Amino acid sequence: MPEEVHLLQFGGRTVAARLESAPVPVDGGVLLPAGRVALLHGLPDAEVYRHGWNSWSPSGWRAMDEPPLRIASPFRRLTADDTAWDDPHRHHSSAVAALAGEDGSVLLVGALGLDVPRLTVDRDTITGWYERDGAPWFAAYGPELEVFQRYARLLGRHLGGGRERNRAGNVWCSWYAYHEDIDQETLRADLGGLAGLSFDVFQVDDGWERVVGDWEPNAKFPAGMADLASRAAEAGLRAGIWLAPFIARPESRTAQDRPHLLLRDESGQPVPAGYNWGGPYYALDLTLPEAREHVGDVISTVVGWGYTYLKLDFVNAVAITASARHDPSAGRETVYRDAMRLIREAAGEDVYVLGSGAPVLPSIGVCDGIRVGPDVAPFWTNYATDDPSDATAENALVASVNRVWLREVLDLDPDVVYFRTRRNLLSSRERALLTDLAHVCGFKASSDPAAWLDADERAALADFLLADKPVLQLGRYRFDIGGREVDLTSAARRIGG
Repeated sequence: MPEEVHLLQFGGRTVAARLESAPVPVDGGVLLPAGRVALLHGLPDAEVYRHGWNSWSPSGWRAMDEPPLRIASPFRRLTADDTAWDDPHRHHSSAVAALAGEDGSVLLVGALGLDVPRLTVDRDTITGWYERDGAPWFAAYGPELEVFQRYARLLGRHLGGGRERNRAGNVWCSWYAYHEDIDQETLRADLGGLAGLSFDVFQVDDGWERVVGDWEPNAKFPAGMADLASRAAEAGLRAGIWLAPFIARPESRTAQDRPHLLLRDESGQPVPAGYNWGGPYYALDLTLPEAREHVGDVISTVVGWGYTYLKLDFVNAVAITASARHDPSAGRETVYRDAMRLIREAAGEDVYVLGSGAPVLPSIGVCDGIRVGPDVAPFWTNYATDDPSDATAENALVASVNRVWLREVLDLDPDVVYFRTRRNLLSSRERALLTDLAHVCGFKASSDPAAWLDADERAALADFLLADKPVLQLGRYRFDIGGREVDLTSAARRIGG
């Protein structure tokens, strides 16, 4: 379709745009037609907002003349972003980009649908397109917080589907205490240690399964996983569990005995969907009915054990670029969204579904919450690398605070807060920053075994869990938390812009 030049009117600002058809004015902005859009923005010295594709992808602001915010390693990018398109020279973004001038106003262009909307920004032009046919775009100009809020509300209308979200409550998880080194007796003791603390969820993390891809308990859980779920219920807690239902490690029975379920390249070989556990992992082809049946059975089994809080990890794997899908006509984000709907149907409406590694836009309306940054680690930064997706407390804060605008459409999980000093290099100030971030995102979680806390640390954790502090955003990184003004600017700007 031939493109046409239109003049977009934003109050006192006029922006020339090349579009495939005429724009439509809406409250607070304009709807741009589906397809490719290009706006001559007139903000050559602006800051640029980059939004990452999935939970772990870097998000934040950069000056126009700075290098683009991105993951440099192609191996890490496969795990923590989208490798289908990357540019080391131009600012690029997933789904939404914005430019901020000196007066505090921003020009925003954001996608209102799937599949894989992308944007680039240079000193003259902001350009957007979809990997496939696509959907309309929203463009707006005005005060930063208002413009992002308008966009979030439109996303809710277009993708939310009217579903009332479950709420997580206060979550305890095993990962940041033990990683994969968990067992039945240790977790039974930890569950008992939570008595008197206002947790709502007791979540078992990675390490319970036989191997990733084979979702049966290993020998460290001789009583089976239903045992821990029933014990959690007896303690008045919702039982939660970690699993990665869309992937399989090469040594798993699923990959060995049912290789036809895996995404493949043109030569018929399984396609690595990312790297963890010392090597690659593969993704299931969720356009294949047998693979969908397999995932549905896994979820039904786990929920049948009594787990009603599902932390679903590495879920972006089904949306990687692959040469051969059973249904080649399906868009990558549509495949992901349909897979999460399958999980919702198998789990039931009352089960809390948290996506980790989740593509953001297609999670709206199907997930209750998503992780919005990389893993928090018990140290602030890693000076050996500048990868913004590395597991550090700083990277988690930067990505999460730059996604706070999504609060209206998803629960935002910024990961855990540390209260312990045992096995922890975070300073008291750094732990306080994570506490403030949890209040800002409205999601409170910890991974501290009660036995690792001294009396003061336990009291601080107890106060954190009980606190119900209203949060008002005052600026990009400034918040009023229960009447106390908090400025996260210095912590958020090293990577975020």
